[in-house]
Amino acid sequence: VYGFPQALYDIRYPAAGATAVAEHAAALLNAAGIATATTEHGLDHGAWVPMLLMFPEADVPVAQLSIQPRANAAHHFALGRALRPLRDEGVMVIGSGQITHNLRAADFGAAPEDADPRVAEFTDWFEAKLASRDVDALLDYRRQAPHAALMHPTDEHLLPVFTALGAADDDYRLGIQSLGTYQRVLAMTNYVFANAGA
Repeated sequence: VYGFPQALYDIRYPAAGATAVAEHAAALLNAAGIATATTEHGLDHGAWVPMLLMFPEADVPVAQLSIQPRANAAHHFALGRALRPLRDEGVMVIGSGQITHNLRAADFGAAPEDADPRVAEFTDWFEAKLASRDVDALLDYRRQAPHAALMHPTDEHLLPVFTALGAADDDYRLGIQSLGTYQRVLAMTNYVFANAGA
């Protein structure tokens, strides 16, 4: 339907749904004044791809929270804040997106060493603000970060990081795993917001 290789459409990730977690998450969000409802549907690729890589046996139940592409970073941060209590119950909050995402600027024949230098300028800024826990600057990234509109013509691929950040401890320890830049402008990085005492 969207022009991806057929092999991607053939992948199945039969993880069980975490119904109780979904219902509790909805209750927490509603209590925070964020109107939420639960539905049953399959997992989006933004959920099953990282889960497949982390838990290839599909033996971890999953509840997916939809992003709100018309809402801003502050809204998604508030979602994470409301969901913080889930962590005390052993729920892993994962924000699955991409640190840079502009398919129009991508060059699918480019080698990793051909990365646009503006990618590093954006990711360096973002990671410095994460490291210093400068939440205000991060939530205002579209105005403050270098090349923000180029790296993210629309917000939806970055919004999940703000929910994960919102769910993190205020004094989190930041872990960064850079996976490189592909197709000139598509950077892949994992950020871990670990408990300060962990």
